[in-house]
Amino acid sequence: MIVCSCNRITEQDLRAAVRGGCPTVDSAYRAMGSEFECGCCRDYAEELVADERRARKPRLVSVTA
Repeated sequence: MIVCSCNRITEQDLRAAVRGGCPTVDSAYRAMGSEFECGCCRDYAEELVADERRARKPRLVSVTA
């Protein structure tokens, strides 16, 4: 799915950038050699970054004795 039509960034591109170590939308765009143009994609891009970071966050496992 296209996230940013100005820069032709896909959801897959953005998620890969986060997996590659980009913690924010701005850093992910910079890593792809882009920057926000019209800004219409920012909210959706931020949701995707947050979603990907949640998915990659180590989960604590509760151990009962």
